[in-house]
Amino acid sequence: MMKNALIKKGIAAFGLTAVLMSCQQQEKQTAENARDMVEHSFDTAREQYTHLLKNASEVGTFPRTLNGEGELVGTDEWDWTGGFFPGGLWYLYEYNQDSTVKAAASQWTEALEKAKDLTQHHDIGFVMYCSYGNALRLEKDSAKIKAYEAILLHSAESAMKRYDPHVGVIKSWNEKASWDGKTVWQYPVIIDNMMNLELLFFASMKTGDPKYRNAAISHATKTMKNHFRDDYSTYHVVDYDAATGEVLHQQTNQGYADNSTWSRGQGWAIYGFTLMFRETKDTVFLNTAKKAADYYINHPNLPEDKVPYWDFNAEQEGYVSDVDFSSRQLDYIPRDASAAALVASALLELSSYCSGEEAQKYFEFAESTLASLASAEYLAKAGTNGGFLLKHSVGSLPHNSEVDVPLIYADYYFMEALLRYRAIEQDADLITKR
Repeated sequence: MMKNALIKKGIAAFGLTAVLMSCQQQEKQTAENARDMVEHSFDTAREQYTHLLKNASEVGTFPRTLNGEGELVGTDEWDWTGGFFPGGLWYLYEYNQDSTVKAAASQWTEALEKAKDLTQHHDIGFVMYCSYGNALRLEKDSAKIKAYEAILLHSAESAMKRYDPHVGVIKSWNEKASWDGKTVWQYPVIIDNMMNLELLFFASMKTGDPKYRNAAISHATKTMKNHFRDDYSTYHVVDYDAATGEVLHQQTNQGYADNSTWSRGQGWAIYGFTLMFRETKDTVFLNTAKKAADYYINHPNLPEDKVPYWDFNAEQEGYVSDVDFSSRQLDYIPRDASAAALVASALLELSSYCSGEEAQKYFEFAESTLASLASAEYLAKAGTNGGFLLKHSVGSLPHNSEVDVPLIYADYYFMEALLRYRAIEQDADLITKR
């Protein structure tokens, strides 16, 4: 268990025996609180996902969010969010070892198989590795393991079709217009794309072919160079010249302004460069993850409960949006629980690669974030929220889409973070997909 820095100060100031007894009591209480938070959250998840499973099965669609009438909005296997529902079921099974949950997780994972040919956009890693990656980790049936591995290797080949070695990065979207009304992105790469690299490392590990790994390292290295500002905040979109590989534009698609910091995008960066260090042990990636995390943690506009506004700079002086937000008719700046959840998960892993006060800083920030998300403000009461676990996430405010609603990926990263938190508290292996 992480030790509080106050323990050392207390030993210096008071009697050793008394302080040690106090510390033991404090640690016991902390452990009990941690167990209670994790248990309550997963008990809620069990009830909620029983309801969500029923609705999803009736509609035959992968849950994504709720519409304005509180009805389930789902997707097919070609959407970027399809893998989070089966992935969340695998996390729920990992916690409660319920065979009925495992059966549902398997069913919804295998329903995604066609997406192994997804090449329309970059998100095949999200779709296939959050589902099949977790399935492979928890499945014991040798025939299924063999089949899942083959599907993931096929998926990695599909991902490579969007990689141009001349440009050195994986193309996120096809040609797309920006919000400024005049720019057309030729070869847009978004910070989210860092999350799809995990699949490529898996493929190299399984096949022994370094091409996947090399593509991932190239993508991350070029992202590190072009997506970060001097203060380690991030641009959402970097557009490249497909012929020369040079940067043409640094803008946003889901953030407030081109020079603002979209909170979930900063989260993708923290998580993505943390996993890059896990896979390569190259400290340049670790240092990047730390600096991106420190920007997030120390931002003066981060609310006290550590659940960020959808953009750190929304409506602030010096940030001018190309989007007309007047039609949104909001009298508040929405929070994004999905950003908080994924950052909490990333920081727990990041803390395991650090030591001393630095490790404690990341761990305690993640712990506080999880405590907020597990509170009544964000964690849905059983039987509400359409079966989703967390409230108050934002998909894309510029698109006026999914504003202050539950989102399936918020649930996914929340459960992942809870499992990682429990593992650290129990001095067990950290939860990663392999």
